[in-house]
Amino acid sequence: MSLREENEEGRDLKKPFLHTGSWYRMSGRQSSVFGSTQAMRDTSISVFACVLIVALGPIQFGFTAGYTSPTQSAIITDLGLSVSEFSLFGSLSNVGAMVGAIASGQIAEYIGRKGSLMIASIPNIIGWLAISFAKDTSFLYMGRLLEGFGVGIISYTVPVYIAEISPPNMRGGLVSVNQLSVTIGIMLAYLLGIFVQWRILAILGILPCTLLIPGLFFIPESPRWLAKMGMTEEFETSLQVLRGFDTDISVEVNDIKRTVASSSRRTTLRFAELKQRRYWLPLMIGIGLLILQQLSGINGVLFYSSTIFQSAGISSSDAATFGVGAVQVLATSLTLWLADRSGRRLLLLVSATAMTFSLLVVAISFYIKASISETSSMYGILGILSMVGVVAMVIAFSLGMGAMPWIIMSEILPINIKGLAGSFATLSNWFFSWLVTLTANLLLNWSSGGTFTIYAAVCALTVVFVIIWVPETKGKSIEEIQWSFR
Repeated sequence: MSLREENEEGRDLKKPFLHTGSWYRMSGRQSSVFGSTQAMRDTSISVFACVLIVALGPIQFGFTAGYTSPTQSAIITDLGLSVSEFSLFGSLSNVGAMVGAIASGQIAEYIGRKGSLMIASIPNIIGWLAISFAKDTSFLYMGRLLEGFGVGIISYTVPVYIAEISPPNMRGGLVSVNQLSVTIGIMLAYLLGIFVQWRILAILGILPCTLLIPGLFFIPESPRWLAKMGMTEEFETSLQVLRGFDTDISVEVNDIKRTVASSSRRTTLRFAELKQRRYWLPLMIGIGLLILQQLSGINGVLFYSSTIFQSAGISSSDAATFGVGAVQVLATSLTLWLADRSGRRLLLLVSATAMTFSLLVVAISFYIKASISETSSMYGILGILSMVGVVAMVIAFSLGMGAMPWIIMSEILPINIKGLAGSFATLSNWFFSWLVTLTANLLLNWSSGGTFTIYAAVCALTVVFVIIWVPETKGKSIEEIQWSFR
């Protein structure tokens, strides 16, 4: 019995929300805007083009994250909010993202990766409109929750889609585009927030998803998702389009079919089976890295970086936050080049180690500052040292800990539990992001030096975790990676 016949029932129930696109179907029975089969064969969609289109999603993610920084004082003044009300507004995106993360895996499994991104775009657009026309907290809060829900889906779906369409030798760099796009979104929010009013900035926030929706109609669905759904013809067409019509895809097709057939022998997974190494190890690695990413304190450090910059004598907090955003973009750009050359494991080790030392520099600076007079010449020097430590920490995070956990999660989770496991991993990441952001101010009030010492200890723990558990996935197909856990 063929793979297609075995999965006919699943095909009937789980059709892709957005079809692979009749305009590039290789079958002569299908219509084409090019007018002939030969024209279709001479035209292929670059993987790069697909990545650039779906990268609009994480740009939206970053814009949502960066929106509150330049707009805080204006929104508080215009709507008469208290600081606590605005803090609630900012944190609601994390709450919405947790709900979106819970649903993300199942939505992506049932209606496809493209359909999932379409679903995520709609609440984002509605959310930005609600914020831009808000007269009180009700529309403001509703808009932020809707944005968060969409971002929660995007944060899981985009790296998974990119990983599933990319060839092994380019996958690390291409999936890193996800994190790069997030940093670009943050930087754009910081930059535009300097020049435009907060309601206009919210209107501009609609643009990424408004462009993403039509773009989704011009890219193929993930071939691995199509294969899992039993859509053999569509799966092979999608893969051929991604690799080029002159490329022999027979080996990759057979590898994907073998993996899907192996995972499809049992449609349900018993809880006891999670004790098998093929399941618990990739689950522990994927979820563990995403939790450690947040416990490193990156969101807490970025959220309160203006306080550190002020202590260093920098008067313009807007310029300082934009500078941090620009540094993130530049450092993450370097990751695109390094991911498929140095490898994921090495980048994680270098990144976590550098973060450990950078955070210790900040911690020691605060410890010493607390014991000397503000009139001392050393006081200003220690403020500058704190600033240098924070910037170094952001650079180190961007080189590895920012992108690599998402890349590895998208590569190692078994295909038959990827939806559920991916949802849980994404939920864990968002929950700890919310927890760190919530507690950072309390910890800084308790002890600034102690706070950065805790973050440094987590980064040191990450180094140990990577050395013991994380395998190198550079240059391997997704099927090879998953077979290695058996």
